Amino acid sequence: MSLQAFSDYLSLEKKYSKHTVLAYLRDLEMFQEFLKENHDSEPLTNINYSEIRQWIVELVDSGISNRTINRKISSLNSYYKFLQKVQQIETNPLKRHKALKVGKKVQLPFSEQELKQVLENSIEVNDFESARNQLIIELFYATGIRRIELVNIKISDLDLNNRQIKVLGKRNKERYIPLIDTLITSLNSYLTYRANLPIIEDKEELFLTKKGLKIYEMLVYRIINKYFSEASSKAKCSPHVLRHSFATHLLNQGADLNAVKELLGHTSLAATQVYTHNSIAELKKVYAKSHPRNRR
Repeated sequence: MSLQAFSDYLSLEKKYSKHTVLAYLRDLEMFQEFLKENHDSEPLTNINYSEIRQWIVELVDSGISNRTINRKISSLNSYYKFLQKVQQIETNPLKRHKALKVGKKVQLPFSEQELKQVLENSIEVNDFESARNQLIIELFYATGIRRIELVNIKISDLDLNNRQIKVLGKRNKERYIPLIDTLITSLNSYLTYRANLPIIEDKEELFLTKKGLKIYEMLVYRIINKYFSEASSKAKCSPHVLRHSFATHLLNQGADLNAVKELLGHTSLAATQVYTHNSIAELKKVYAKSHPRNRR
């Protein structure tokens, strides 16, 4: 079975992008090169796990990260699943393979100073787009919602009388998040500009483009990246970093972990605990400064 057949399967049936398909094929060609050098070009259909294991060891010894190795083996696994599907092999040699352990990337939040710089000094609200952008940034930082959750907020989700907003999270799970004073002020300002748009096509949606259409995820990313790239030296300036900042800053100020979990819409504490590394650092400072045995 040629790699072209696998390529067609990924493109036509799985609907993968051209870039993704090329990445899969490069990984398979790399494995073929290994087989050519070490096993006399043994066909991919005749491989057992021992040969794959040798390749993994060679990749590890060459200094390639476990994350990259796991991606390459995932490509190989997809290929063998395809061969099973077209009945070229009976057993997937990677059936019992366990991925290499990968350390979680620690993503640093924006500092309180960076947030203050953007919210107080970077945006002059004087038209629809500036009011919208200000509200988007404030809403991310004040509620910790996800980008897709923000995009899908409807006018009917706002409850300004009770100072809360309804958010539709993963698996269509609803949650209510309280609104702080500064956020309500920005909401009212934006709603005034929104009401004066010449055309509103998507009337039910809270966030719109200047053409009156529902906002989209990439535009939200560009807005966040634009303002924070000017105020922060971080390589990644995304909506998720704002979500991370929301959780970390709450925990640094002593917020209960379970409360932060509910605000974020997590189903388990384990998902929320990834945001605690900065609060632990803050606790160490307080501990070092306050403990009687550590005072100078």
